Amino acid sequence: MIEDTMLLNQKDIQSLVTMEDVIECVDKTFQGMGNGTVVNPTKVNLDLGETAAYPPYSGFMNAMPAYIGWNDSAGIKWAGGFFGERKKLGLPYITSLILLIDPRVGNFRAVMDGAFITNYRTGAQTAVALKYLYGKGKKIRLGLYGAGVQGHTQTMAISALFEITEVKVFDMNREAAEKYARDMESYVKGPIQVMSDARSAAVDVDVAVCVTQSKSEFFRNDWFKPGMLLFPMGSYQECDDACIETADRIVVDHIGQALHRGALAKLGTSGKISEKNIYATIGEVAAGKKAGHFSGGERVICVPIGTGAMDISVATLAWQRAKEKGLGGRFKFV
Repeated sequence: MIEDTMLLNQKDIQSLVTMEDVIECVDKTFQGMGNGTVVNPTKVNLDLGETAAYPPYSGFMNAMPAYIGWNDSAGIKWAGGFFGERKKLGLPYITSLILLIDPRVGNFRAVMDGAFITNYRTGAQTAVALKYLYGKGKKIRLGLYGAGVQGHTQTMAISALFEITEVKVFDMNREAAEKYARDMESYVKGPIQVMSDARSAAVDVDVAVCVTQSKSEFFRNDWFKPGMLLFPMGSYQECDDACIETADRIVVDHIGQALHRGALAKLGTSGKISEKNIYATIGEVAAGKKAGHFSGGERVICVPIGTGAMDISVATLAWQRAKEKGLGGRFKFV
């Protein structure tokens, strides 16, 4: 019997999955990407004025399909970010829906909000990558660029697997950074310092995470010290070319995407770096096909640009739990 399509809003999903759940889903999905049981085509980008001159809407949308072998689910996330009119209306930057199908027969299992899952899985990606590249349970001094929603979820996720002994946070909006410091007190064992300049947030840290909308290459190579893991995760290039060109290792979540969007896009599209410059994917490390836990002196760049597979795996868990608890609406599309 084919069930009606389930409808889940953001509040429903928040009641169904925790950050720990999301981390587990992301971990299993990275392993699946490494062993070939997850299918994740390169995302398709629709530029609605993010960088293009036309149309002038200061936004973009991505279509991100995936099949997840470990929970036998498939779906697509249709998501993007907008400034312009959306910002004027006071709406969050990210807008997103996730559609799930039964991969055996193709019926739509669920349609749900994707913004909450996007923010949580983005944080979880960093935490899981650190588990394999840095070593679970170790203490971390964190330098954070961007104190918005994803700055919060980065901290929440990392604190689930590591003891964060110190955070140095920088945001162009100091009020946002100060709010972050108040909000994250319970997740950080030591002090949270709001820095007045970007350079200071990189001093004496083990991990630097950039989750900004900056279009300038603000993170400089001379800040990138031996032993540091750098995560430039924004939509644009947040670190200068020299950081990328002189890194001891580059690790990505998806080679096809990473060379054409985000931190590596400019060097990738110009041919200055290519797949041969990528040490490994996170999936290859998670599946044990490439070594992780690098030596203390290596400078490592990790770029989890974001894949639909992570969203679909978390969305499937939310759908399964909603069925068990009788949550969500139902709609017969056909």
